[in-house]
Amino acid sequence: MAIGDVIKKYRKNKGMTQEEMAACLGITTPAVNKWERGNTLPDITLLAPIARLLDITTDELLSFKDELTDEEINQYISIVQKDLEDKSFHDVFISVKEKIEEYPNCEELIWQAAIILDAKRTAIELPNKENYDNTIFGWFERCLLSKNEQIRNRAADSLFHAYFRKEDYEKANQYLDYFSLENPERKRKEALVNSKTGKQAEAYRAYEELIFTGYQHMQMTLNDLRGLYMEDGNHEMAKKLVEVSSAAASTFDMGKYNEVCYGLEVAAWEKDVAWTAQLMQDILDGIETIGDFAKSKLYQHMALKAIESEFSVALKQKLLESFRGESFYYMQGNEYWEKLRSGVYSC
Repeated sequence: MAIGDVIKKYRKNKGMTQEEMAACLGITTPAVNKWERGNTLPDITLLAPIARLLDITTDELLSFKDELTDEEINQYISIVQKDLEDKSFHDVFISVKEKIEEYPNCEELIWQAAIILDAKRTAIELPNKENYDNTIFGWFERCLLSKNEQIRNRAADSLFHAYFRKEDYEKANQYLDYFSLENPERKRKEALVNSKTGKQAEAYRAYEELIFTGYQHMQMTLNDLRGLYMEDGNHEMAKKLVEVSSAAASTFDMGKYNEVCYGLEVAAWEKDVAWTAQLMQDILDGIETIGDFAKSKLYQHMALKAIESEFSVALKQKLLESFRGESFYYMQGNEYWEKLRSGVYSC
């Protein structure tokens, strides 16, 4: 809000006329009128007396705010997006630049405005696009100094992609330091750079590692979610998640063992004798496939070790002992389980 509008608002709130205000300040009525119409500004020596007269602070008089609220930022960004459709890019750019100069510490505003302008100039035919680099990239650089990790990461991501588009891969690579080593996005971006700089083998390996670890994380998440549905007694969703886990194991070449092992907990929970018996048989028959992922072309650039036969033998023994345990006593009378229990089927 302009200072003249602030003066007018608070003067009226106090029920004061322009003449009365002018008399209190020792100035002419036309001077007050010109302030409120935006034609002139008060002398700096009058700011404190005006604020005291209107019972407000000088910050309120000058409409000073260090930050905008999230709602105010969203409203402003909506205006910018509309203006980019109706006005010239340069005019909107200048307007945004002035807004950022007004709120130089509002990092969320700076990042959102920078990302919108950067995306727009990339998407349209714009002469001398690079003329805006220093300012827009400078805004991103300012956000890299933020205490907010999310803003830092988003700014680093924007700068990475900006320099990647410009094929300045060395510069793009520098911004990966803003991502933790455990962040899969860092590895994916490293792979992107490697694929463009003649390091094909490293790129393939990085992508395959992302697939492999992503699969493991997904299965852990599915397992936790399945357990939650079981706690809530939701049989339909528990079985659905078994299907998803099995399909994922098949899709990512994890071997027959991993395709069939996820249903046993649910089958035992439901005390489904026929399903349990089938799963037990499939699991034991599939032991030798537990390391089949090491043979998959999906992971051909990774140094995956084959599962040793001793491990398979030991695992089979542990499974047999588990299958014969009390938790599966509901299987009594089932021909397959009775043979397992009696030792007819062994390692």
